[in-house]
Amino acid sequence: MKFTLVFLAIFSAVHQVSSLPQKRATVCNGHAEFCDRSYGNITYLGAHDSFAFSSDPLALARDQEVNIPSQLNLGVRLLQAQAHVKDGVLHFCHTDCILFDGGTVQNYLTTVHTWLLANPNEFLTFIFTNPEGASLPDVWDPAFQASGIAPLAYVPPTVPMKQSDWPTLGELLDSGKRVIVFLDAGADTDRSVPYILPEFEMVWETPFSVTDSSFPCSVDRIAGPLATTDHMYMINHSLNKNLLGTGIIVSDPIDASTTNGVTSILANAAGCEPLSAGRAPNFVLLDFVNLGQGLQAVNQLNRV
Repeated sequence: MKFTLVFLAIFSAVHQVSSLPQKRATVCNGHAEFCDRSYGNITYLGAHDSFAFSSDPLALARDQEVNIPSQLNLGVRLLQAQAHVKDGVLHFCHTDCILFDGGTVQNYLTTVHTWLLANPNEFLTFIFTNPEGASLPDVWDPAFQASGIAPLAYVPPTVPMKQSDWPTLGELLDSGKRVIVFLDAGADTDRSVPYILPEFEMVWETPFSVTDSSFPCSVDRIAGPLATTDHMYMINHSLNKNLLGTGIIVSDPIDASTTNGVTSILANAAGCEPLSAGRAPNFVLLDFVNLGQGLQAVNQLNRV
């Protein structure tokens, strides 16, 4: 009889706990408003070549001055990087690993995972490039798995997914899926790693390596069956210089404070709105994110 009573008491307690409403995110990426806003209806600050950081002004292949955790602490919520296979291991490198080797993709992702664990209400996007066509299941997935990032990555119910169909940040955070992974090449034809998503089927980009400070807007890369207006989109808002007239393009830290200023970013975004049914960009990709007012501009685009 006593055993039965104890069992019933334990069952009742467990039932009461399981019946409680699930904990819901109340602050998402620093703003309560974002919890009820679709992932596809938010503008995120991005770091171009996020791995290529150096404080040495003579490091011409650098595109950032501060490291990954510092970029994230500044408000960056999109990390962009280019990958190359070096000695059989996937590295993040600038064009070629001889120019700038940012280390292994696994170590990079492990650093990001550590930051995510320390910041449980934050949501990140990766946009990575795969110019050598490295295998998703054999090369990319092992790096994500070993780093601890893979279990956090969201798999949409359909691919491609319309901009208007993405869940809210609150729903994503509540589900434990706090990362979205886009790859520019490979995921369109190989869906064996479902959380690695084909970028251009869902995100179009403006031209890169821009040398015109007015940043004229056009759709530079897009793919798949969705209409342009059903894509999310990214503005490549990083200014480059022709090095001594040699035709070699390098990023421009001297003018970065102006390029990353509110006026320049908002003008670029406004120029793209006619191509996106009047929507602000989803991603604003910058060099030297510690310079200028990138986060202030993004907050204005988000109306927060």
